[in-house]
Amino acid sequence: MSDVPAPSLSIVVPVYNEERSLPLLIEQLTSVLRKLPNPFEIILVNDGSQDRSLSILRALSGDNPEVKVVDFRRNYGQTAALMAGIDHASNEIVVMIDADLQNDPVDIPRLLTRLDEGYDVVSGWRKDRKDAEFRRNRISRMANWLISKVSGVKLHDYGCTLKAYRRSVVSGVRLYGEMHRFIPIYAEWQGARITEIPVTHHARRFGASNYGLERIFKVVLDLLVVMFLRRYFAKPIYLFGGFGIASIIASIATITLAIALRLFARISLILTPLPLLAALLFLVGIISILLGLVAEMLVRTYYESQGARAYLVRELINFVDSSPTETPSEKS
Repeated sequence: MSDVPAPSLSIVVPVYNEERSLPLLIEQLTSVLRKLPNPFEIILVNDGSQDRSLSILRALSGDNPEVKVVDFRRNYGQTAALMAGIDHASNEIVVMIDADLQNDPVDIPRLLTRLDEGYDVVSGWRKDRKDAEFRRNRISRMANWLISKVSGVKLHDYGCTLKAYRRSVVSGVRLYGEMHRFIPIYAEWQGARITEIPVTHHARRFGASNYGLERIFKVVLDLLVVMFLRRYFAKPIYLFGGFGIASIIASIATITLAIALRLFARISLILTPLPLLAALLFLVGIISILLGLVAEMLVRTYYESQGARAYLVRELINFVDSSPTETPSEKS
């Protein structure tokens, strides 16, 4: 029998208008978690609910010492609620789960088992998803395929909230907008070992989903931000400067073509838009390079003002009085 104590758990639950689900959720969570050897806390983040969710959360926290409540002043969205849960979590492992009872707390021990195998992130995969086929499932599959293709992180289901993380890989992550689905990508940037397991998914019992078809466009836009941060955060001049140089080269080629037409085809420069196009391309190129230089100064200000490092160290061996091995990611 190992003498190593079981790692402590922080269960993070974003809540928005889930008054009917909350009592059942807490009953199911505590029933599962109290059978585990792991100490635990349940952090419920009330994301500006308009129903009786807050009063129910107060009552549940009074009846269960493990239940803690973070109450937002207004609705900030699921990403902000999950970030608040991470910020207020105090334990070694962070497990996220929805409040609508579509995720099943019974799957939490299976996530923890995979973490014990050496993984840093275990993501749930709603393989048999109980949602509308076209409006939710097909669009979700398209979005998941696109994210995997662009990011290089191979997961079937980024949108499943049920995930388990080692706190060390999410404590430095900073997310905005609706980028919660990209947390595994941010974790992978910090060298996290990621795996995925099928989890149970139930049909929604109460209320209606807060997501619509417009989310596919939000996913695309957020993905652009994620990939920019991944590839060019530390060296934005490569993006802006590269585009600027290409634009200047195109400008030179355009004016050369205009001169060639004047000399060999006797076409006057005022009869063709090429000189104007060349001037525009040259101006765009100069502005892009200047933007890249400004972005470089901002990046250096970010690192130097916060004492952040542009690298992450997993382990130091045989060092004495070494600096911390875990540092915030430059993309967080």
